[in-house]
Amino acid sequence: MPRTIVEKIFERHAAKGTAVPGEIVECNVDLLMMHEMLGDQIARVAREAGLKKVWDPSKIVTILDHWVPASTERVAMIHQEYRRFVKQYGIKNDLGMTAGVCHVAVPESGFVKPGMFIVGSDSHTTTYGALNCFSTGIGATDATIVLAKGTNWFRVPESIHIELEGKLPAFSTGKDVALHLLGKFGTDGLNYKAMEVGVKETTSASVSARFTIGNMGVEMGAKCVIFEPDNELDAWLADHGVAGYKTVPPDPGAAYESKEAVDLTVVEPLIAAPPSPSNVKPASELAGKEVDQVFIGTCTNGRLEDLQLAAKILKGKKIHKQVRCIIIPASRQAYEGALEEGLIGQFVKAGAIVEYPTCGPCMGGHMGLLGPGEVCVSTSNRNFPGRMGAIDAEIYLASPATAMATAIHGRITDPRGA
Repeated sequence: MPRTIVEKIFERHAAKGTAVPGEIVECNVDLLMMHEMLGDQIARVAREAGLKKVWDPSKIVTILDHWVPASTERVAMIHQEYRRFVKQYGIKNDLGMTAGVCHVAVPESGFVKPGMFIVGSDSHTTTYGALNCFSTGIGATDATIVLAKGTNWFRVPESIHIELEGKLPAFSTGKDVALHLLGKFGTDGLNYKAMEVGVKETTSASVSARFTIGNMGVEMGAKCVIFEPDNELDAWLADHGVAGYKTVPPDPGAAYESKEAVDLTVVEPLIAAPPSPSNVKPASELAGKEVDQVFIGTCTNGRLEDLQLAAKILKGKKIHKQVRCIIIPASRQAYEGALEEGLIGQFVKAGAIVEYPTCGPCMGGHMGLLGPGEVCVSTSNRNFPGRMGAIDAEIYLASPATAMATAIHGRITDPRGA
């Protein structure tokens, strides 16, 4: 029987060797990613369960990213617990607090390969599916089971297929494609589904754009987002020193619950207005709304390609005097690349605040919080009330192009007219 990508990956990792959509199967895990925010809970559960050793220290990646550097004594204690955990269980792949945000740093560091079965202690672990693997988020108890056994139980998701056709217009990005899909499916339209994505013209969606789409798939309820393999994938993996992998294409004639085509040529700059990532509107429709803060960064849009686009929009201009523009490269690699290209200097001279790689304002952690009634345009993935500070602050999700155009003008701006 012809199989989808997710069915083939599940079959290869299922303990009994078969996987039918809707069936619950025990699967062997290739990689577990943990960061300090949920890792603190995982360490506590593991300690309470009396866990003496982990199943394979070489298949666990740990990282500090959400609260870096420590902003309170409580966070410093969480970091201490994290370091004790890494030492106690002999974790081989500890990225510490200098690599950046997990969902950018982990793939860039070469830990992710096509065909892998990956779980992480964060819902946006769906990001890694851009590299043709199964990847999803799990909670503290499930992560502890994986730590102990290297396996867990999963329901095999039904699959839908998305075909990206044509090329994006100037100033439209992968973020706009993700928002387009959110406008179509809503925040629960793909609950526990596998979204498999094909790119008809491979160069029309960079791997960076695919990471963004995969990242926001969970906002639609998707269990995973998996891109079909192509030359763009191979080139990205080669650039990051990844070899010895075997890609997983879908079988011809594979059965999908539904199929959709997205015409990239008509995707315009979009914004998700509060209070939901699915409240999607054209940027032109919201143009003119004054803003207090612009944030460019996060695991959604803090890669070097995103910073390059923001710099292109900013060239020869200044940040509006009434706007706090915070720019945070999402990884050390992105930060170093931006330094080498002179982007950091450009941002600072134009009036932006540039920070070292961390999640930052995205989840209201420790910097760039919003006060009552303030308005922020952010390249992050969630805009729920209270996400970035005050409960009545307004968060508008947008691409780096739209965000930077807004920072320049002090009000929401369609980048096509910036």
